[in-house]
Amino acid sequence: MTLVGAVLLLVIASVCGSLGSRIAGYSHTGCLSSIALGFLGAWLGTWFASQAHLPPLYILHVGGESFPVVWSIIGAALFAAVMSALTGRSRDGF
Repeated sequence: MTLVGAVLLLVIASVCGSLGSRIAGYSHTGCLSSIALGFLGAWLGTWFASQAHLPPLYILHVGGESFPVVWSIIGAALFAAVMSALTGRSRDGF
């Protein structure tokens, strides 16, 4: 994977993590945590989709790597909702 491909993958993960946290109403994330949330959401979302026998939705191929955008957003939203419940932080009014 090239440097440009890696940076592009980080940007995509950050956008997915940010969208997931906004859907969950969890607004206490920065840039690095949005990236981590996007990658963790991709792992959690694809695991859930495989367990439920759901098809892959909107896969981006960057530098030889596949990134499941829809499952990443859904997984990030689920993880952010759990984080919000566990940490006791107030939910955003979104």
